[in-house]
Amino acid sequence: MENIREDKEREIKQRKVSINIDGIDYEVPDGITVLEAARMVNIEIPSLCYLKDINEIGACRVCMVEIDGLRNLQASCVYPVKEGLRIKTNTKRVLDARKTAVTLLLSNHHRECLTCARNLNCELQNLSDKLGIRNIPYTGEMKDYGFHNNNPAIQRDYNKCVNCRRCMAICSKIQECNVYSAINRGLDTVISPAFHKDMNDVTCIMCGQCILACPTASLNEKEDIDDVWKVLSDPDKFVVAQTAPSIQVTIGEIFDMPIGSFVGGKLVSALRRIGFDKVFATDVTADLTIMEEGSELIERLIHTPEKLPLLSSCCPGWVKFAEHFYPEFLPNLSTTKSPHEMCGALTKTWYAKKYNIDPSKIVNVAIMPCTAKKYEAARPEMTSDGYRNVDFVLTTRELGKMIRQLGLDFKNLPEDNYDEPFDQFSGAGTIFGATGGVLEAAIRTAHKLLTGEEMDVPDFEEARGQSGLKYSQVTLKDKTITIAIAHGTGNAKKALEMFKSGEKKFDYMEVMACPGGCVGGGGQPILGGKDHNHISLGYRHNRSDTLYNIDKNKSIRRSHENPRIHQIYEEFLGKPLSEISHKYLHTTFTPRGKHPYLKEVD
Repeated sequence: MENIREDKEREIKQRKVSINIDGIDYEVPDGITVLEAARMVNIEIPSLCYLKDINEIGACRVCMVEIDGLRNLQASCVYPVKEGLRIKTNTKRVLDARKTAVTLLLSNHHRECLTCARNLNCELQNLSDKLGIRNIPYTGEMKDYGFHNNNPAIQRDYNKCVNCRRCMAICSKIQECNVYSAINRGLDTVISPAFHKDMNDVTCIMCGQCILACPTASLNEKEDIDDVWKVLSDPDKFVVAQTAPSIQVTIGEIFDMPIGSFVGGKLVSALRRIGFDKVFATDVTADLTIMEEGSELIERLIHTPEKLPLLSSCCPGWVKFAEHFYPEFLPNLSTTKSPHEMCGALTKTWYAKKYNIDPSKIVNVAIMPCTAKKYEAARPEMTSDGYRNVDFVLTTRELGKMIRQLGLDFKNLPEDNYDEPFDQFSGAGTIFGATGGVLEAAIRTAHKLLTGEEMDVPDFEEARGQSGLKYSQVTLKDKTITIAIAHGTGNAKKALEMFKSGEKKFDYMEVMACPGGCVGGGGQPILGGKDHNHISLGYRHNRSDTLYNIDKNKSIRRSHENPRIHQIYEEFLGKPLSEISHKYLHTTFTPRGKHPYLKEVD
């Protein structure tokens, strides 16, 4: 029945209908909405609550149009096209209706644009400008709904919420964490976690997808910019920056460079000008993660198959999701720390001793694509010899703000190189930033560790692509293992449920909490609702392509070939899964379950 329904939907989409928009005839696919049809022919209808296939509810009333034969204006995001439809998108009546809808939102909005985190990148602000709103004739109640930031990662300013429900849709339909719901009724409606709780007190995984979806600054990362400036100005501190693989293909977008532009050298150059004493590549410890996790996979395959499937653990959003919703699978998680935590641990132990630096004076600042990394860095188990591994996590957006504060012309900065010994990395370490990259990198190394031979071709195409859940098989020596790749925790949930029911079995699964992997992380540059399409993932695909091109052009494409990895093991760790490796590079997990106030609905 499911296949019949899908075939029917595909047949409908292939049909064409003739419509007229603003006096011009077009042919568009049957079954799409007026908004989609207009955008398909390059007619821009503004919207606020709309996210394609995710949040199509017609709530904001900004996308109103006239339809011949109908008395009332219609929300174009939910009105389907049909043969002969005549649509008007730019009449005075339409423009006045849109302007009124946005003006009413502004009448009750705390208009703090000059000091707002989303100033110049706020969809409400941009809409107001496009519609020519210059005064607010209505006086709203301006209620103070509160500000919540009792957690390390995400802050919630309810006074800037426009009730678009985009955060709610992303969290429930894509991530399936169901943190948000509508509380109260009418003008008192607030989109909030249950009982108006802080994110720290609910089953939020801190992934930040709600921040990417939010059109205003009602949701934002908890910024560490001021604290980082403070330590940078302290002459007694040795401040180190480390950059995640994906940052080098995303931060350029903040400075109006094309999506997916590679700016690795400019990134290092900018960090030096900001004042960091050293700039390290987290890609190096991504290679190290592969050595440990690949060895762990082989250990389980040969000696402890009862601990299969092995589940990746480098994504803190996914780890927290497992802790909340699937604690029975925690023994299956790889015990390896994430690459940025490994880099922090080594910086304050091996590196500090090697270069005779007091570890108490080292401040490790991680530039990450992810808000969940802020939460991860604050976990009490993420310490080494009494020192917190990573002191501060800055998102891509935060670093962009720091670069702008200095007035740096990022586009024209010279290219610079990372500092030793975290300067050389393989292509495998780089593709960590894309969904499927961790598993592909691990397979490259696991094949060598198990067979003593290299894979004929390092590219494992079965791990690539943007489909939310993928399965494949790979042969390692005399063992054929089934692998799975999921991005978006909703897809991880689907995979785990099928595993539990016996419908699907696999030996190794990579999970990334964010759609697209780290390139789509909750700390990455924010695009407007028009481009924020969780189904096509187009812009994330561009970012991933650049990472794979970097890998393709690397002389070293396998983690075990990286000379810096050999150096770290020879000088400090000994070998993968050694006692010292377990002490500094591995961790534990915490079953969290659901919170007590949710028990009645479990």
